[in-house]
Amino acid sequence: MLIDSHCHLDAGEFDVDRSAVVARARAAGVRQQVVPAVTAASWPKLRAVCQQDTGLFPAYGLHPVFLADHAPADLATLREWIERERPCAIGECGLDFFIEDLDREQQQLYFVGQLELARAFDLPVIVHARRAVDAVIAAIRRVGGLRGVVHSFSGSPEQAALLHKAGFLLGLGGPVTYDRAQRLHRLVQNMPLEQLLLETDAPDQPDSGIRGERNEPARLHHIASEIAALRGISLDALAEATTANAQRLFGLPAV
Repeated sequence: MLIDSHCHLDAGEFDVDRSAVVARARAAGVRQQVVPAVTAASWPKLRAVCQQDTGLFPAYGLHPVFLADHAPADLATLREWIERERPCAIGECGLDFFIEDLDREQQQLYFVGQLELARAFDLPVIVHARRAVDAVIAAIRRVGGLRGVVHSFSGSPEQAALLHKAGFLLGLGGPVTYDRAQRLHRLVQNMPLEQLLLETDAPDQPDSGIRGERNEPARLHHIASEIAALRGISLDALAEATTANAQRLFGLPAV
C-alpha cells in the first residue's frame, strides 16, 4: 500500500476522467491520497471530489502562488471550514520567493495566519517552500507547536535536519527520478526514513518516465521504486515505512 501525500485531484486537468484516475491509482497500490487546496474559491469543489471516494482526504488552505486570489477575510473563512469540515491538514500554504513579483510581506501574513490556525486546531500543515526554506523554518520556529510536511523539498541536508528537529517531514516525488537530480539523490540516501513522505503533486511534476505529460497518482509506484533503489531497500519496506509516516502525520485510517 502507498499513500500519495500530495495530489491536486480536484484540478481541472482531471475533470474528464477523475474516476478512472482514482481507479488506476488503486490498481497501482495507491490506496489513499491527501488533496490540498490552493484558494478559498476551490474549497467546495475539493470537498465534493474527496466525498466521491473514501481514500481521498481534503486539506484546506491558501497557496502563496495564488496570492492575488486571496483576501484577508479568507483566513476567518478558513477557520470556519476547519471547524465544520475537520480536514486532515491545513494547506497548501507557505512561501514562494522564486516568483519575484509576489509580495513577500503578504505571503508571510497568510502563511503565519495558517500556521497559527494549525497550532490552534492541532492539525499538520502542508507547506510550499520554493527558494524560501530558511524563511519557512523561521516562521515555523516563531509560531511553535507545529508539525507537518514541506512538500517537493529541494533544500539542503542541513535544512532537512532543522525541519526534522521541528517535527516536519519531507515530501519527495517526480523530481527525484531524474538522473540530474544528484543532490536530491544524496538527500534521499541519507535522510531518516521516518521523515520521508511520497507524493506526486499531480497533475504537476511528472516523473522521468512521463516527462512533459500529465502526472497522476498511479505514478507514485514508479517514484517509490526509484527511492527504494536509491536507499538500497525493498519496495515493500519503503512502502510500509512511508505509509506509516503519512498515517501518523495526517491521522489517516488503516486500510
